[in-house]
Amino acid sequence: MSYALDANVLIYASDASSSKHSAAREFLDSCAASEEVLYLAWPTLMAYLRIVTHPKIFRAPLAHDEALRNVEALCAMPQVQMLSEGDGFLGMYQEAAGTHPIRGNLVPDAYLACLLRSNGVRTLYTLDRGLRRFDFLRVKLPW
Repeated sequence: MSYALDANVLIYASDASSSKHSAAREFLDSCAASEEVLYLAWPTLMAYLRIVTHPKIFRAPLAHDEALRNVEALCAMPQVQMLSEGDGFLGMYQEAAGTHPIRGNLVPDAYLACLLRSNGVRTLYTLDRGLRRFDFLRVKLPW
């Protein structure tokens, strides 16, 4: 079985001031200990970097170098594989957009959902309930 993580899981794992921090750290530690393939998308990692280094969004922003080291550590895990768009991705995105009105904040969600689908990844751990609108994804709470 394989799975992917949404940015919010990574963000809570870095936010020591959050009530979700301990649960997120434990979940991320279990991911690191697992042999299951963990798929990561660059937009997910870039969203993580954008948020955890932003002083108006993140209570105690990380230095960019520290946040980047976190990304490097994730990417270096032997079970991690990076996702990319393949042939037919735009058509898949257009199909999703025809099923659900895609605009504003839903654009990156639809992008991620279609990226996962195009790579055969069905399970996404996230706290974002909006991703449940994509019936081809198995959206799970991480804790």
